[in-house]
This record gives sequence, C-alpha cells and structure tokens, in this order.
Amino acid sequence: MTAIQMPAPRPVPLTPAAVAAPLAEPTLALRHVSKVYRDGDTEITALHSTTFEVRPGELVAVNGPSGSGKSTLLSIAGALLRPTTGQVLIAGQDVTRLSERELPAFRLQHIGFVLQSSNLIPYLTVREQLTLVPRLAHADMRQAAAQADDLLRVLGLEARAGHYPDALSGGQKQRVAIARALMNNPGLILADEPTASLDGARGREVVQMLADEVRTHQKAGVMVTHDERVLDLCDRVVTMVDGQLRG
Repeated sequence: MTAIQMPAPRPVPLTPAAVAAPLAEPTLALRHVSKVYRDGDTEITALHSTTFEVRPGELVAVNGPSGSGKSTLLSIAGALLRPTTGQVLIAGQDVTRLSERELPAFRLQHIGFVLQSSNLIPYLTVREQLTLVPRLAHADMRQAAAQADDLLRVLGLEARAGHYPDALSGGQKQRVAIARALMNNPGLILADEPTASLDGARGREVVQMLADEVRTHQKAGVMVTHDERVLDLCDRVVTMVDGQLRG
C-alpha cells in the first residue's frame, strides 16, 4: 500500500462511526488535568490544565514535537501516572480515586496498551504472548486460547502462532502487540508511536488495524504519533505544544 503524504497535521472528516459517537458517554474523559514536576524549588509544568474526551468508535491522534507533553498525556490517560490536578474518568470510573493496589487490576480490565516497541517476551511464542494476559487475569484459559486463535486469524498471524519473536518481521511483531492489547477486550486502546519502527506501508497497515478495531467494536482509541502519513486514518487529530492541547 502506498503511503499518503499529509501536507500538515490537521483535523480530518469524521467517519460515520465517529459522527454517531457523541451520542454515547465518553470512554475516556480528562477534566482539567495537569501535571507539574518539582525539582527542589523549581516547578516544571509538563501538562497544562487539559480537558479531553474520546468516545466509543473514535480513534484520536495526538501529535506534536518531542518534549511537548504527549507521553505525559498518554501516561495519565492510561492510569500509569497520577495528575497533579483534575480528574481522569475511564468507563465512568474516576481512576484518580483508585489506590495503587487497585490500579493494576483496573488497567488490566479496561485498557489495552500498544507501545512503540512491541515489547514481546522473547521466550514466549506468538500464541503464548496473547494468552499471558488472561492468565494474569485468572481467566478461563480454554476460552482465552480460542480467543487468541480468533485474533491471530483476523490479523493474518495464524501461521505464526507457534513462532518466537525473533522469527517475526517488524510489522508482524506490532500486529502481535495489537492482538495482545485486545485480549482483555478493553474499552480503551492507547498506542504510543506504534509505527515508529515500520516503513510507510506497514505503518499504515498497523494503524488501519487499530482503526478497524476501534470502529467495529466501538472502543475508544488514542494514538500518540509523529507519523503524518497515518493521520488520515484517524477520526480526529489534536496537537500538543508546550504542554497544551490544541484542536
């Protein structure tokens, strides 16, 4: 597939799924969220007061220069980092009120992460990478194995189920990472530079898979990316500049 060169970051027309999405409650809602780091007497504001929502069926791209606050925003949205001020609502739950002991189980149930590096475990096969997630959640493993096989078939990885990561291409590794993120059937998918290590065609393939999953199953997706070649696959594009969200 030929990569499409985007002239500049800009919002794109909404898909039918995204047009319908405002009728639903947001899956992710940040309310006046900020993050301030303190170094002695010095305060560094990584994220200024931000209000941001993503609804079911919507894939939102967050772009902007390095150091602009994108990773901070995504970490707060994923309940990995507590904000200095504000509320973070995921599936209607204010996660800022959850304890450190409660957060891992909540993330496992509600959030799927796709990282810049696939972060596959080298000594697990492709199928084992997927079934590790339900195993950690103490789920029914027979059902989990069937779900893993279904995902691998949908993502074109069925023939690779018994392979280890070192036998996979970069695009295949990212598809496995996407499948793994979907194993807990999360309502929210967060992707951090998922195309960074891929060429244009493979990058678009990976983002198209994310977009299809979000729209088909009415999940909410947020993707941090520098890759302007994939912005047209998203429902909305916002930009981070100096810790402030625009668009």
